[in-house]
Amino acid sequence: MTSPSTSLAEALQRHQIELPDDQIRSIERYCNLLWSINESLNLTRHTDFDTFVARDIIDSIELSKLLLPGERVLDIGSGGGVPGILLAILRPDIHIGLCDCVKKKAEALAGMLTELKLDVPVFAERSEDVVMAAEFDTLVARAVGPLPKILTWMKETWHRFDRMLLTKGPNWPNERGEARHRGLLKQLELRCVANYDMPGTESQSAILMLWPKGKKIELPESAASHHDPHSDEGNLS
Repeated sequence: MTSPSTSLAEALQRHQIELPDDQIRSIERYCNLLWSINESLNLTRHTDFDTFVARDIIDSIELSKLLLPGERVLDIGSGGGVPGILLAILRPDIHIGLCDCVKKKAEALAGMLTELKLDVPVFAERSEDVVMAAEFDTLVARAVGPLPKILTWMKETWHRFDRMLLTKGPNWPNERGEARHRGLLKQLELRCVANYDMPGTESQSAILMLWPKGKKIELPESAASHHDPHSDEGNLS
């Protein structure tokens, strides 16, 4: 049996992930802050470097590939800061905000960001209220809730942002079916823009992109060329 990694750098090496040294230091500092707070406030189940890399970092790296320079991004239901804090470290060229309506979680996020010296706003409000009050291009979410629930929350706010990127597990086609059944996709396009293996399992994670029908959405070239047979084709620029 392989012994647990004793550092973030070791866990990254096991997964053949290369990051700049300054990002590794910042992320490891974030891990230690998160796990310390987690002792009194339940923010994550990923409390060792190997699990953190296999779940949180891989998800965040894949999501970061879909963001454009200078993009204004809101992480809704940020919880312990994944993917929002990791995106702020991995992609310093974007403008990101974090949102969690649970006040204690928002306060914990703000404290970690201060310790990490990251200039990232935190909103202790419902995501739909934040979107109506501030301007964003893209909303991102991970492990917040099933697709129909998220679409119900945000159904009146699509005029305020361009697209949504949701990190999902292998059950996402069933969630899409339920969303269709409830009429939540009538005015939206949905496309799977990334698929990748979940380490240690036989399953895959996916990133879904949703946007209003008729709107042209710009994607990095590598993502724009991706096609998945489960996806609904839409109008990409």
